[in-house]
Amino acid sequence: MPKPKRSTVADYIDAAPPEARKALKEIRAILKSVAPKATEVLKWGSPVLEEGRILFAYTAHKSHLNFMPTRTTLDVFRKELADYKTGKDTIQFPYGQPLPKALIKKIAKYRAKDVRENGALWMG
Repeated sequence: MPKPKRSTVADYIDAAPPEARKALKEIRAILKSVAPKATEVLKWGSPVLEEGRILFAYTAHKSHLNFMPTRTTLDVFRKELADYKTGKDTIQFPYGQPLPKALIKKIAKYRAKDVRENGALWMG
């Protein structure tokens, strides 16, 4: 049976596994505090915040939360992210560990500033 289509970020969070919901709510609050005027939408089935262009996205997985602030942003923080599994454009935060809220906020602020001041692209 196919998964029902989610229409809002709140629907996405409500439909996530119980172990993911707390982390999703936490990262959502952090990102919204950094970009309070950003529009919150679902793109490709994932929560996204955008201001004319995508600032960042996040997704729930079986055992972790993915945060996607773009590769160029992650490159600036590689040393601080050494303890986390990262991909080209993503950071994984396991559900059994507290979210590094200060680090997420720092990364999000950098990305938002880069977009606002330099027109940084999504996945550019």
